[in-house]
Amino acid sequence: MTYYTGFIGAVPTANKQKYIEHVRAAWPLFRNHGAIRMVESWGVDVPRGKVNDLYGAVMARDDETVVYSWIEWPDKATADAARQGMESDPLWKDIPEMPFDGSRMIYGGFEPVLAEGTDRGAGYFQGFALAVPGKNREPYVRMAGEAWESAFRPHGCLGIVEAWGIDVPHGKQTDFYRASKAEPDEVPIFSWAAWPDKATADAAAKAMEAEMEGQDFPEMPFDGMRMMWGGFEPIFVSDGAR
Repeated sequence: MTYYTGFIGAVPTANKQKYIEHVRAAWPLFRNHGAIRMVESWGVDVPRGKVNDLYGAVMARDDETVVYSWIEWPDKATADAARQGMESDPLWKDIPEMPFDGSRMIYGGFEPVLAEGTDRGAGYFQGFALAVPGKNREPYVRMAGEAWESAFRPHGCLGIVEAWGIDVPHGKQTDFYRASKAEPDEVPIFSWAAWPDKATADAAAKAMEAEMEGQDFPEMPFDGMRMMWGGFEPIFVSDGAR
């Protein structure tokens, strides 16, 4: 089964080009150890939240930009083996020093529970991080599928991926649990929606809001107040799209 390693970090805005060079140099190492694809995206529309947000998730400073990225693997076993073997790979020494504070990056391993459309060829991503009660896995997947059919796809979304945390570590400074203020019975979710461009995503958001006007907001199987999200432009996609 497809497996994702998801990352959210904070990079000094002035280091954008250095970050791109860093991930470009890292990709051959991941590829040699079985990775299928790597996507790196740069925050261009990341809102501040009342309860939490992606800035707080990675303790971002005023001069830093939030990045949202993932590596796709054929399965968890391949990802686990790569983690064990990469540091002894000769390519490791060719990777430039990280141009950001890696100790504040949050990451984890996720399995897709819903994938619709495609996230290939996207010019813009909406990235989400949240926590869902473990018992609500099926209601969450059902809700996401209904949202795809009724809202995202009709308004030009290329595809969505919803991934359920199955190997998400607790960190010393930051982690997905603290970022989403997860309760003991909740599971981190890492998900994204792919769009042709930001203009399409913005127009869709306005249209969806207009369609919901005057209607009762449907009950959700998680606490939406703790969901974090942002808009991101791809800066490196290993399949050649960027």
